[in-house]
Amino acid sequence: MKVKKAFRFRIYPNKKQITFIHKTIGCSRFVYNYFTGKQKDHYWHTVNEMVQNGQLLQNNWKSEFFNK
Repeated sequence: MKVKKAFRFRIYPNKKQITFIHKTIGCSRFVYNYFTGKQKDHYWHTVNEMVQNGQLLQNNWKSEFFNK
């Protein structure tokens, strides 16, 4: 029988730390969205070309990034 354990922590950052946390999360969100959009755009155009050339029946594209 497996037992799952969890620990919960509460942090109390000061105003300077709160600002830093918000900036870090904002930068991470920007980078994630930027590269997700780039990959989506790249695969979308590549698969559409393959559909037009008759190499694929339909556009059911999946990328390596989205399967993880």
